[in-house]
Amino acid sequence: MDNMSDAILKRLVRIEGQVRGVAKMVEEDRYCIDILHQVRAIKSALSKAESEILKNHANHCIAEAIDSGSVKAQREKFSELIDLFEKTKR
Repeated sequence: MDNMSDAILKRLVRIEGQVRGVAKMVEEDRYCIDILHQVRAIKSALSKAESEILKNHANHCIAEAIDSGSVKAQREKFSELIDLFEKTKR
């Protein structure tokens, strides 16, 4: 595992802890607005994790496809990104 993967995993473990914390807040019937603030924080943290993973994909997978000179590999990686962004819009 490289440093990027370690950082992403640490971020995901923190998010996992946040989710458990929100579940406990719900169990304890805490104030809804407090729970919603925590949910928004989780969404923000997930968005940051997603960005890091996307950067990693661009820096490694896409760069490798470009370096390979394979038009097929380049088109596959580009299509993957287009598909991902299309799903995000739904």
